[in-house]
Amino acid sequence: MRIKNIKDIASKIKDERKKQNLTQTQLAGLCNVGLRFIVDLEAGKETCQIGKVLLVLDVLGINLVVEE
Repeated sequence: MRIKNIKDIASKIKDERKKQNLTQTQLAGLCNVGLRFIVDLEAGKETCQIGKVLLVLDVLGINLVVEE
């Protein structure tokens, strides 16, 4: 999947969370972040902390590849 903006990341995270049958609350607990962060992230909030975004991706098993 080619990521063009934060909405693309948000969509991928939400889809994968649902595929794994996790609620937003459960995902927040697994990632040790607040529920509000997961809600904002899945809504595509542009000011989400990148470190936490990377953590969520890792917990869900989503690989992020950066190419030149």
